[in-house]
Amino acid sequence: MTKTLLALIAASLIGAVANADPVRDWHDLDKIHERVKESIHELERARAANHYDMAGHGAKAEELLRQAERELHEAVEAARAA
Repeated sequence: MTKTLLALIAASLIGAVANADPVRDWHDLDKIHERVKESIHELERARAANHYDMAGHGAKAEELLRQAERELHEAVEAARAA
């Protein structure tokens, strides 16, 4: 069940990014940034519901989402400054 849950989260994140409009300015990047932050929140809830027992995969997924969130934040800031 946990693999399925992680697969659904990953698929929804990939789908949200893939279906996003082409990046034209920082507002588009900011929307994607917000979606990643929402995904982190959903993953936190899913991990808690599963008593954090996901064989380390949930923690790794959260770590990667947080890394993506930081990079998107930097991208938004760079685009705003341009």
